[in-house]
This record gives sequence, C-alpha cells and structure tokens, in this order.
Amino acid sequence: MKVLVTGSAGFIGSALTMRLLARGDQVVGIDNHNDYYDPALKEARLARYAQHHGYSHLRIDLADRWAVQQCFAAHKPQRVVNLAAQAGVRYSIQNPLAYIDSNILGFANILEGCRHNGVEHLVYASSSSVYGANTAMPFSVHQNVDHPLSLYAASKKANELMAHSYSHLYGLPATGLRFFTVYGPWGRPDMALFKFAKAMLAGDPIQVFNHGEHRRDFTYIDDIVEGVIRVLDQAASKNLGWMGDKPDPGTSNVPWRVYNIGNNSPVKLLDFIAALERALGVKAKMELVPLQAGDVPDTYADIVDLVEQFAYKPSTTVEEGIGRFVSWYRDYFEV
Repeated sequence: MKVLVTGSAGFIGSALTMRLLARGDQVVGIDNHNDYYDPALKEARLARYAQHHGYSHLRIDLADRWAVQQCFAAHKPQRVVNLAAQAGVRYSIQNPLAYIDSNILGFANILEGCRHNGVEHLVYASSSSVYGANTAMPFSVHQNVDHPLSLYAASKKANELMAHSYSHLYGLPATGLRFFTVYGPWGRPDMALFKFAKAMLAGDPIQVFNHGEHRRDFTYIDDIVEGVIRVLDQAASKNLGWMGDKPDPGTSNVPWRVYNIGNNSPVKLLDFIAALERALGVKAKMELVPLQAGDVPDTYADIVDLVEQFAYKPSTTVEEGIGRFVSWYRDYFEV
C-alpha cells in the first residue's frame, strides 16, 4: 500500500513508519519539525529511514491547507494514519491555541484530503485523556466521554466527532485509537520516563505528581505499533445493530470506530520509578507534589474490542520496556 503517515518524525510516527517500510509499503511522511522539544531527536529518528527507496518526506504543517491539499493530490495515498498533533496535557494549559491550530484545523485538512482523494481508511490518534472526569475503571469506549479536563483532551474528543461526521456524510471509513501512555526507545523528552532518566543520571531530584499515587496503563511502543498496523489493515465497518435510541459511543451505523489501545495492566507510578531505578542502577531523589491541573489520577484501558476483533494483545512488561528504553537512552546520549 501507499500510506500517508503524519507526524512521521515523531515518537509513534517514526516507529510506525519503520514497520510499514519493513513490510514493503510505500510511505509518505509529513512532519513540521517544530521545536516543542529538541528537533535534533526528530532529525535522528528520520535519519533511520529517510534514504529508504519507499519513503518520501514532506516538511509541512497540517494547518497549511494548500500544502496538505498538494500532498494528497500529488501522492494519492490509499490509507492515512494521522499521528501529528500538538501533544501534552500540561502544555495545553499555557498554550491552548497551539492545539486549535494543529489538532483541530490540521485534522480538518486531513479529513478534507481523505474526502477528495478516495482514501480507503483513515486511522487517527485519539488519547486516553478523553476520559477526563470519568472514574469507572477500566475505561471503555462504550462509556460517554463528555467531561475533558484539558484542551488537549477536548481536541482529541473533537477529532472523534469530526471523523464521525465525515464517515456519515461522505462514507469515509475512520478509526480512532485512544493511546494509553506510550513509552519506549526514541520517546518524547517531555514524557515522564525520559525526564526521570535524565534527572536521575544527573543526580537531580524528580517531581512525582499526585505524591506518586498515579496509576498509568503504560504501553510499550512496539505493542502500540502492532495495534495500529492491525487496525490500519482492516477498514472501519458499520455496526449494523447500532440504535439511535440507545447509541453506543464506540461504534456507529456508519463506518466509524473507536478503540482503546493500551497494556490493560495499570502500574502505580512509584512502581514504574522503581523499575527505572533498577534499570539505571540509580536511586531516585523524589520530590512528591500534588496532582497537577488537567491530569487524571488513573488510566486503565478496556481493550476487549481490540482483542476480539484484531487478535491484539500487548506482550511487553514494564520491566522489559524500561530496560530497552534505558539501553537506547545510554547509547543515544552516550551516558
């Protein structure tokens, strides 16, 4: 296939691109290489496959309507995976308009590109953050998610709604994937694992929010990519049993679906830090601080639908995943 991957120099996008190229697909990658975190890391990710004969790279911003239109017109992708977004819950509190430009306007441009160019299937990144004020565990796609706690979460919920309207009006098969705390080699420097490792190796204290009582459904990058690949290969279908008087939030009577993609095994943040201590051989100096605005105390993914429909099952333990991350980190930063 020819697959358009947005955010192809990002954490998940680069790992997905590697897998698609390895199996023989052609990939057109889009990334704006912004400076939300060190662009050098994005360049290093890109360097792993930029010279691959099946890869084409475009340095454009999804908010640039004309550039996105030109990309679709020139490359005619069969399928699209939209992973480009302004990420980060906490950053959205200080810089909300960045999320409107990238996550709302940019996604609208992707939808229009799919609509006008006969795209067979759109897969796009949503987030566990959409569950917001929900407290029923595990989080299920069949629950309503109408109480986001950050603009980032609201933008991801908006993406799901926007995609549904295009599925209804234009018959575009669209699948949203709610990612749960992705980690691993080549990860994002603004994520906890990256920040903790850097501070601990430097002998600096780490800030542990919610006094370490967080529980997160940490999901290793390879398990995430495996799920994305399986979903990409099977276009969203209609739920023929869907009823308007008892609407199921996770399916529809149009070709639109939403799935959780997580490890289905939440880990307490203090246990996560303990695993990192063992992998690094360094004891963390912890500064316990309160829950931060926009954060939720716990995440826990109900992945029954993904398991039943795609035979998906994550297999990487936190100990294994953190060990692989530490090996990569020491090698990449030569520490």
